Amino acid sequence: MSYNLIKEKLDNRKLVILDGAMGSELEKNGAKMDKNLWCGTCSVEFPELVRKVHEDYIKAGADVITTNTYASTPISMKNYGLEDSIERFNQKSVEIAKKAIENSKKNIALAGSVSASGSYYKLGVKAMIPGFNEQLKILTEEGVDLIILEAMSSQADIVQTMIECSGKINIPVWLSVSCVIDDKTKNVMLGYNDSLDSPPEIYEKFENSLNRFTKIHEGPILIAHSDISVTGKALEVAKKNFNGILGAYPNTGHYEKPHWKFADDITPNDYLEYAKSWLKSGAQIIGGCCGLGVEEIKAIAALKKQNND
Repeated sequence: MSYNLIKEKLDNRKLVILDGAMGSELEKNGAKMDKNLWCGTCSVEFPELVRKVHEDYIKAGADVITTNTYASTPISMKNYGLEDSIERFNQKSVEIAKKAIENSKKNIALAGSVSASGSYYKLGVKAMIPGFNEQLKILTEEGVDLIILEAMSSQADIVQTMIECSGKINIPVWLSVSCVIDDKTKNVMLGYNDSLDSPPEIYEKFENSLNRFTKIHEGPILIAHSDISVTGKALEVAKKNFNGILGAYPNTGHYEKPHWKFADDITPNDYLEYAKSWLKSGAQIIGGCCGLGVEEIKAIAALKKQNND
C-alpha cells in the first residue's frame, strides 16, 4: 500500500490506528526472546509467529503495522557478532509484514521501525550515523511505506541525529519519543523509565525538546513507550508547542531483560477510555507499545467509526 490513504485520513483529521507491541505479543504466542537482541531474532527463528502477530493486529483494526526491526539495529547486531546478518534480519522482517498484509487483502500501510536500541548509548553521536543510515536504506529499499523513528528512551541529541539521517530518504517519517514526570518539578520531561528498581532517566523539559525537533521535523510526533499516566500530560505539552499531527502509543509493565513483565491493571476497556481522552488532547494516531497487544488495539479500533464518520 502507498501512504496516500493514511495521509488522506490524517489531512482530514481522521483517526489512524497503529498496531501494538511486537515483543511482548510474540512472548504471549510462545516465541523465545534473545538475551541480547530481545525479539530481533524472531523474524528468522519464529517467522510464522511474527506473521501471526501482524495478522492479528490487522484483524483487530490496525491501519498501520510496524516491522519487527526495533531491536535489529546495525550497531547492536555488530556488537553481538551478527554483522553479517543485518541485511537478512531486516529484509526478512519486511518480507513477513508484507505477507501478512497480502494475506489480509486489506489496504494496510507498513511502517519500518528504526530505533536507537542496544549499544548506541555507549557511542558518541557521530558513531551512530552509519548505523542509522544503513537501517534506513535497507527498510526503504525493501518497500516500507513510512519510517517510524522509535527514538523513545533517547537523549535529545540522539533524537536530533536520527531525524537528520531520515531527512535523506524520500518516504514519510514519523517520530516517537518517550516522556516521564519529574517528581520534584512535576514537569513533563524527555526521558524514560523501564525498571521498577531504578529511578527514571530524565533528560530535559519536553517543550525544549519539541522546540529542537520541530525545527527539522514537521511531524507526526508520537508519545511512545511512556507510562499511560504520563501520556495525556505529554500530549497536552506537545499540543501547546507543536501545530502538527500528534499520536500516542504508550506501554504498561516493565522490562526485565530479556522479558517484558506485564501489568494486570489495565483492561482493554480501560485502554479505550484513555484513548478517548487522548483524542480530546489532539492525538490522531493511537496504538500500543510494550505490554499493550491485540485486545487493546481491537478495543480502540472501535473509535474509528465514532471519529471517522
